[in-house]
Amino acid sequence: MKRMLLILGVFGWLVTGCGQAEQSQDRPSTQTERRSAGQAAIVDDGSDPNIVQIAAGSENHTTLVAALEHANYVDPLANPGPFTVFAPTNAAFEALPDGVLDDLLKPENEDQLKDILEYHVLIGVYTTESMFDGQIVGTANGPPVSIEKRGDGTVLVNGHHIVASIRGANGVIHVIESVLLP
Repeated sequence: MKRMLLILGVFGWLVTGCGQAEQSQDRPSTQTERRSAGQAAIVDDGSDPNIVQIAAGSENHTTLVAALEHANYVDPLANPGPFTVFAPTNAAFEALPDGVLDDLLKPENEDQLKDILEYHVLIGVYTTESMFDGQIVGTANGPPVSIEKRGDGTVLVNGHHIVASIRGANGVIHVIESVLLP
């Protein structure tokens, strides 16, 4: 993994050092900004999008993306992975008790927000086809989630339905309509 990051870093340095003339407004504009933005700032229009790019392109996941940004968790999920992410919709965040999301987005609660977000991440790719009833899987922050797979093909994580799955370059996103709490 370190070797891959080194290769990507050298490639990025060569590309930026050779002075690409065209800069998008949403891309970091200076070499220093690109370096500090990390893995998420690497632009590769030829490959499939990673998990963060998929979520950022979804109008139903703007709250999740904002939470990832507040917790400084964008870069880790933009890395090669592989990851499985249970991605709560905006409606899932809105269903939290009043004030909970606002409190989590305060700078002093960054660690707590990151813990909750990491509870939505599995290391490895777990497709709904590969999941099985009664499966217990550890999350990125430690505590496990439980999988229930019903005879009709319905898959639940901690009792919450997976309503859609999207494959990305570095893993899979399972859309859920609830926020999982450790």
